[in-house]
This record gives sequence, structure tokens and C-alpha cells, in this order.
Amino acid sequence: MSTIFFSVGEPSGDQHAARLATELQRIDPQITLRGFGGPAMQTAGCKIDSDLTQHAVVGVLEVLPKLRDFFALADQAEAVFKQEQIDAVVLVDFPGFNWHIAKRAKKYGIPVYYYCPPQLWAWAGWRINKMRRSVDHVLAVLPVEQEYFQRHQIPCTYVGHPFFDAVQQHPLDKQVLNRFNSMADRGQHLVAVLPGSRDHEVHANWPVMLDSIRQLHSQYPDARFLVAAYRDQQCQWCRDQLQESDSAIPMEFYVGRASEVIQASRCAMMVSGSVSLEMMARRTPAAVIYRVGRLLHLLAKLLVRIDSVTLPNLMDRRKVFPEYISVGSPQPASEFLTESIGAMLGDPFYFSRLSRQLDELCRQHAKPGASARAAEEIARLMNLCPSFPAQGDSSRWVA
Repeated sequence: MSTIFFSVGEPSGDQHAARLATELQRIDPQITLRGFGGPAMQTAGCKIDSDLTQHAVVGVLEVLPKLRDFFALADQAEAVFKQEQIDAVVLVDFPGFNWHIAKRAKKYGIPVYYYCPPQLWAWAGWRINKMRRSVDHVLAVLPVEQEYFQRHQIPCTYVGHPFFDAVQQHPLDKQVLNRFNSMADRGQHLVAVLPGSRDHEVHANWPVMLDSIRQLHSQYPDARFLVAAYRDQQCQWCRDQLQESDSAIPMEFYVGRASEVIQASRCAMMVSGSVSLEMMARRTPAAVIYRVGRLLHLLAKLLVRIDSVTLPNLMDRRKVFPEYISVGSPQPASEFLTESIGAMLGDPFYFSRLSRQLDELCRQHAKPGASARAAEEIARLMNLCPSFPAQGDSSRWVA
């Protein structure tokens, strides 16, 4: 009986790992899954040694107070590697911490597989040697990752993005969806507005979006704006920014209804993030913005090696989703949104072209089954199921 140790630190990674765990248990019902994760993994049958998702942080200032906790968790993992039989370690995202888990696993000769790997190809190329030393196989979720890691002689299999599994498995609220569809049937153009999932993103981007909404309302009075907030407090903050004159704008606020809003809307304005994959899967054209400070923008220009911050754009040579990185004055970003959404609402030829490009992109890349493919590849690497294709046979994986 084989045992796999997981190390998963982000809530989104917890969901991806839970689906992977379910597929691994489908392949081998006797397999033991344990390690660091969250409630979704526990529900899927993993023994959680520590809930690492409670320690999810962003930025150096958030990391520093938790360093002692992180080193203690790494020590805890090493004790497991030393004292018990662990046949493989699976890392999911969370590279700052997971590098330490990988290093300690290799110390005891345990193979390490990285699912949803860090985006070294985008901004941290200097870490490629660390990846080569500490990771045996990468399970890539984007085509660009497979090309990058194979070019640097790191074994890698492209399995597809698990976000598409999440979209396929997420049940839509039919009552809410029917209400939105009835609005569209009455001739209203629904515009989804997603101001971000983190507080700082919402505070930086919502004022820009609101300014654009005001302009669009004057140009397209039949447009109705559906604002999908991530948390209640973020929704209330967005509401608090409204002026008395905004009461004339047909604008509605929702929490926990992003999927229904995206599905029903003709187009969207959004903050850059993984939700762009749901926009892609649901074939909703979107204009993407992201506000950054001058210092961060300067650092990004020095470090980042990609020409887009939107994941679907990185899957295709064309930029299917127009995007704008906003630095300094918010006015250009507001004008960009107004122009982009205005074209989607008012130019049927432009909208049709975007829709065709989205359809083609989805046919190529928005394929559910990434969790099953990742589980089958791990099983093959661990020799759990010798009937799986040999190394290099990619016929059953995403093209």
C-alpha cells in the first residue's frame, strides 16, 4: 500500500488537490493520502497533519510574522519523512514554502512531483536550478509550462488546468440564472463586473471600474451591470463608494454568484486573476485591468518575462482578452475599460470575432479531466498501474 504526502498552502490549491486525491483513490482504493492541506482535501479522504491553508499569505510583509510557523511545519514534515514510509510527495503551488518541503523530501530519497507549479517561466527564472535539484516531475497546467520546463531538461507532462474541472463540476443556481436570462430577454445587455478577490485588489480597481460604469451607462442606457464580489465586506465597501447620482445606474451586487454572473453576461470587466479561466470556459469576452504601484511596476519590468498577465492570453499567440496594466493616474485604465466594453456592446463584428476566438481557444485548451490525467500520471510514475502509457507517450494527455 502506497502513501503520498501532500503539501498544499492556498485555498484554491486545496480544491485542486482534493479533486486529485479523489482521482488517485479511484485508481488505487488502498492508497493512503496525508500531509498539509485544507478542509476540501480532508473531505476528499486525506489525513491532514496540519491545515496549511490557514497560513496562506501574500507578500513579504505578511510572510515575516509567520516564518517561525513555516519552519516548524517544515520540521514536522521532515519528521514524517524520516520516521514513516512515504512513497511520494506531491506539491501544489505555494512555492515559497514548498521549496523547503521538496528539499527535505529529497534528503530522504522520496520522489517529488509538482502539480500547478510555480510560474518560473514568467518571473522567477533564476529558480530553475532549484526546481531541477528538488523536483522529479512537473505536472504542468499551462502549455507554456511544458515548453519551458522541457527546455530546461526537467521532466514534465502537460495535464491541463484543474480550474476547468471546477467549472464543469460547479452547479449553477438555476433560479438566479433564470432571473439574469430574463433580463437579457428584455433587451438588456448584462455586463459582469469582477473587482478582484483580495481586499487590496478591490480597493485599487473598483474606483476605476465604477468610473467606467458611469461612462458606459451614459452611452449604453440598456446595459445592466452585475457586480460579483468575493466577500460580503468587499461588496459593502464597493457599495459605500457609490454617489447619490449612481442610483440611476442599473447596477446590482452579488456575493458568491460569480459563476452565474459570468454565464449570463454578454461581456465582462475584470481584475486579472485565475477567474479569467472561467471567463474563457464560459465563453464570456472580458476586458482585464490591474492597478499596480510604481515600485512594483518597476520591479515587474525587470523580472517578468511575459507579455500578458491574463492566463487565457498565455495559451494563445493572440490576445483574446484585451488587458491594461494601470500605473499612476487611473484615467487611462477607465478609458480602456469604457472603450473595450463599449466595443463589445456596440460593435457586433468585433464581438463576433472575439466569440470565435474564444470558441477556438476553448476547443484547444478548456478541456475538463486535468485532475484525472494528473492522477494517472502520478500513478504511472509510482508504478501503481503499469498499464498506463510509457514515458513520452502523450497520446492520452491534452494536446
